[in-house]
Amino acid sequence: MAQEMPKAYEPHSVEAKQYEYWMEQGVFRAEVNPDKPPFCIVIPPPNVTGVLHMGHALDETIQDLLTRWKRMSGFEVLWLPGTDHAGIATQNVVEKMLAEEGTSRQQIGKEAFVERTWQVAKEHHRVIVQQLKRLGSSVDWSRERFTLDEVCARAVREAFVTLYEQGLIYRGDYMINWCPRCHTGLSDLEVEDTPTQGHLWYIRYPGSDGGPGVVVATTRPETMLGDTAVAVHPDDERYKQLIGTSVRLPLMERDIPVVADDWVDPEFATGAVKVTPAHDPNDLEIGRRHNLPSVVVIGNDGAMTEQAGRYAGLDRFECRKQVVADLQEQGLLVRVEEYEHVVPRCSRCNTVVEPLVSTQWFIKMKPLAEEGLEAVRSGKVRFIPQRWTKVYCDWLENIRDWPISRQLWWGHQIPVWHCRKCGEMTVSRQDPSACAHCGSDQIERDPDVLDTWFSSALWPISTLGWPQQTPELEYFYPTSVLVTGYDIIYFWVARMIMFGCHLKGEVPFREVFIHGLVRDETGRKMSKSLGNVVDPIGLIEQYGADSLRFALLQLITHGQDLTYSPDRLVGARNFCNKLWNASRFVLMNLDEAVTSSDIPSPGELGLADRWILSRHAEMLETVHRQLEAYNLAQAAEALYDYVWSEFCDWYVELAKNALYGDDPGRKRATQALLRRLLGEILRALHPFMPFITEEIWQRLEPGAGSIAVAQYPQAEAAMRDPQAERQMETVQSVVVGIRQLRADLSISAGKKADVTIIAAEEETGNLLRQEQAGIMSLATVGQLTVTAGPADPPNNAIGTVAAGCQVFLHLEGAVDVAAEVERLQKKLAKLRADKQRSEAKLSNEKFVTGAPAEVVERERRRLEETQADIAKLAVQLEALEQFGAD
Repeated sequence: MAQEMPKAYEPHSVEAKQYEYWMEQGVFRAEVNPDKPPFCIVIPPPNVTGVLHMGHALDETIQDLLTRWKRMSGFEVLWLPGTDHAGIATQNVVEKMLAEEGTSRQQIGKEAFVERTWQVAKEHHRVIVQQLKRLGSSVDWSRERFTLDEVCARAVREAFVTLYEQGLIYRGDYMINWCPRCHTGLSDLEVEDTPTQGHLWYIRYPGSDGGPGVVVATTRPETMLGDTAVAVHPDDERYKQLIGTSVRLPLMERDIPVVADDWVDPEFATGAVKVTPAHDPNDLEIGRRHNLPSVVVIGNDGAMTEQAGRYAGLDRFECRKQVVADLQEQGLLVRVEEYEHVVPRCSRCNTVVEPLVSTQWFIKMKPLAEEGLEAVRSGKVRFIPQRWTKVYCDWLENIRDWPISRQLWWGHQIPVWHCRKCGEMTVSRQDPSACAHCGSDQIERDPDVLDTWFSSALWPISTLGWPQQTPELEYFYPTSVLVTGYDIIYFWVARMIMFGCHLKGEVPFREVFIHGLVRDETGRKMSKSLGNVVDPIGLIEQYGADSLRFALLQLITHGQDLTYSPDRLVGARNFCNKLWNASRFVLMNLDEAVTSSDIPSPGELGLADRWILSRHAEMLETVHRQLEAYNLAQAAEALYDYVWSEFCDWYVELAKNALYGDDPGRKRATQALLRRLLGEILRALHPFMPFITEEIWQRLEPGAGSIAVAQYPQAEAAMRDPQAERQMETVQSVVVGIRQLRADLSISAGKKADVTIIAAEEETGNLLRQEQAGIMSLATVGQLTVTAGPADPPNNAIGTVAAGCQVFLHLEGAVDVAAEVERLQKKLAKLRADKQRSEAKLSNEKFVTGAPAEVVERERRRLEETQADIAKLAVQLEALEQFGAD
């Protein structure tokens, strides 16, 4: 059947059309279907702060591969899409927009700010949806969720109230990480500890009695304004006489006690430390043990408070400079040392975080962590690669309570109402009209919102309808696998497992496939500040979605970071073109009436047919095995190697003899086999490269429906034929040997050359005679002579050894001997010069002992390769010169 296919594959003319076709056909729709086993993935919801990056492209490609594979394998598949409101991150984006417009959220007010944030979120959501479609994501759009929509909001409120009723959520004054820029508390996971080159200031605190007092060291001199003690170790002989006395706090002129505390490290600096309970978590604990007052000198805005005296109103870092200057002026700054220490910064805006005591909402994590640990240790949840299990367990074993309240305007507002009359709190699943304790209507809702990860932790259950027991929740939960990067195991994976186990009574997913992060060519993390961010949609525009997907899949190694390279994209695009061209050839040479049922029994097939069926079965078995083990790159490589090399480069070329020959039976059998092979190749490749395979499939099997719901091909063990593979390997070796001789002699591609083969055994000779037509066409042979057993080599020929055979290419009529001799002589002269240079280097003692070991080894290998090339060229040159002399 002569199918009209464009000569070149144009992704832009295919991708949008095919995605629309899938949508029209409803191939991504999932239903509760008891007749099929369920397979469910909930998408890690992209933040509505911007657009998708390369990490998203990798994440979605992996999920789509698994989703399409399972859908074609007979599962009822739900890939549930959605986006995340990303509380603090989205609020920061909008605040930056307002700042560029010369205003702020405080100026426009909460209602207007939230409305503006919704507008931004909706616009980013629109772009994200389009990007997901460009990638080919086969999600069920009818079930799309947003972490701030009504369905998720109902789950969030139910979870909060339930945990509160169980005594797992509490409110209290505790020291937290406070971001002065974002004006909110942060969990430890939202803080990045940044190594920083700073200073250690040594300050003298004079004795209250006029004595020398004590010298303390600090990295934050501005906090000394809030000191309420100096602490020393009780066993430190240097300070035993000072314990129980007091010293004068410089600049503030108030007396503070010297206390003994085991926490103090006598080896650090002077062994005496300043104690500021309001601004350091360790100092807070010392303060509690010794009943010290807490003096807040830094406010929520990062400025000094009234309690900082004359420094009130200064920015904390400006205050630091002024305090240091004043101490120096008063002669109390003993010395300053360079000192590298860790500075905590907000992961969202990079502002230095301030430890402050604040009233916040917390979750008691120990009970939940025990459930999360049991889920993994019992095997209910399996990490792939397995090594991430330890990372997960280590964190849960040392977990701290989670501060879940955020002082933001964008997010799930905490469902708690404070009564102005009795002071009690009402925690409710529904908005109350009166205080649950005294009945007063003078109630006010808590202004804080929940940490965005609270709603994200509910994602697998909320998206399926929890707290209602929906049919979807019953059928698809637990979900099958979570695909995500290792960077959010703590933020998200662990919390989903804990919430799922505690609130639903069952793990949220059976497996967690952890992949690495996408880095640039030099191994650096992609970031705007480095200017190395790569836009996946730009790559789709340039190379096509299938090329991007396949290139990313080829790079995956279990849990290791991926190094992006444009060369991979070029290689993947070339693979698309190779598949397109081979398919175009097959379709142009198929008769419409021929079907796969026209394939004869194996005994009636030729060697190439039996060989390709055997290799085809081996490829399918390998792909299935590697996909089951989440070895996605290995599965991709198995397909790539088979399609490019074995199918396209060997079988399609060998099939031309049958297609263009005079035997109608053989032609029909070859056509039937090509139809079957191409159809199964397209189906096997579809999860990896959905667009091009759908386009070709519809031309190969018009009226058969979408390839996305066709059966995934299964390996047939009966098709394996080791003997055919061994025999074909012999044929291939001979062809490759002839091609190498042609390349060595620079014989043009279309010029035929005569060849003589002397086989060591009669069986091999018979095989090569039987496959003579194929050898001649593949190696561009004019006349092929095959003999077996001992025989003299032909005159005027250059030979090689392949598969135990002597293969000779006749020079007469194939080579311009004089020109070739001149070419080889020049090449030989260059190689000998290269050899001399390498020998000179390796005989130089300074080079051998002074250069890096890998450089010396590389030079040795270069010399060995050059010597081998010289020997080979010398033999060729001798044969050519002999032929010329004759």
